[in-house]
Amino acid sequence: VQLQASGGGLVQAGGSLRLSCAASGRTFSSYAMGWFRQAPGKEREFVTAINWSGGSTYYADSVKGRFTISRDNAKNTVYLQMNSLKPEDTAVYYCAADRTRGAIVAGSSSGSWGQGTQVTVSS
Repeated sequence: VQLQASGGGLVQAGGSLRLSCAASGRTFSSYAMGWFRQAPGKEREFVTAINWSGGSTYYADSVKGRFTISRDNAKNTVYLQMNSLKPEDTAVYYCAADRTRGAIVAGSSSGSWGQGTQVTVSS
């Protein structure tokens, strides 16, 4: 599966953004999906994951209550709604596809990755 992330930008602290990740192929609904981020000088970190149906989600503690992952299998797209953004959320955000939600949470080393979209939160 090929992935294309979009929706990043510059926003003030406390603001919101919605990222999208469009997938190619007819098997999108069979994949778990997730989002990761990498800030300058830091390692890539897990943000959130969702199972194939959208019925099960998992969040990193740092975003719990502020970010929401969802998917639309009819549109082959996964979304990341980010509210109450903080300067420490500034990073390049990547979407990933893998066989299970657990594989996403574990880092999705064998999954498919999109190209990343920059999110910058100003204070």
